[in-house]
Amino acid sequence: MYEFITGPLLWVVFAAFLGGLAYRVVWYVKGLHWQLDRVAYSAFPADGAKGAVRSIFFWLVPFGTRSWRIKPGFTAIFFGFHIGAVLVPLFLTGHAVLLHERFGINWPSIPQGLADWLTAAAIVSLVLIGLRRISLPEVRIVTSWYDWLLIVLAGLPFVTGFVAVMHWGDYQFWIIAHILTGELLLVSIPFTKLYHVVGFFLTRAQLGMDFGIKRGGRKGRNMPW
Repeated sequence: MYEFITGPLLWVVFAAFLGGLAYRVVWYVKGLHWQLDRVAYSAFPADGAKGAVRSIFFWLVPFGTRSWRIKPGFTAIFFGFHIGAVLVPLFLTGHAVLLHERFGINWPSIPQGLADWLTAAAIVSLVLIGLRRISLPEVRIVTSWYDWLLIVLAGLPFVTGFVAVMHWGDYQFWIIAHILTGELLLVSIPFTKLYHVVGFFLTRAQLGMDFGIKRGGRKGRNMPW
């Protein structure tokens, strides 16, 4: 079973993941209003690019924006999860070995000890995010079963992987569970709210370009509309 889920099934998963993301990106760009967005962006590419980079950068930095600073607790758990959610899947030694064995890709990795700490931080942060959804009325009222499903989908690969690495129980069972839940997560990303792993950059770039061009960015600088 291991050979199948890390071989043919993995190829199918990556095809669905990358193909789905490509479709969503194209769909997003084509959905931009040709008068309000595309004309302005193409007319002032330098101002637009500067605004996009600035917007993305400050939202990627903990406490880099006012929205992050006014909710320090949420910011801490948000970045506690997302830092682990990015670094561990991309640079775990086991993942790098698998990429080399199955696809012939030489990929950098991080020390296993650091990966373990980042995984533990991601799991704890995700639990705190769930508790926040329960405890805060303004968050609880907009939380549905769909949101809980996404939290579970995001958390299972970390939990199963951590249990496998710590050798708590049957290693073969937990490593297979880890691979399958990780593949399920990858397939779900393009078709759920988890698409924000790419959608974040698109929307932040668009907002940054808006402010860099249309919303005062070129005020008094030969802006014809």
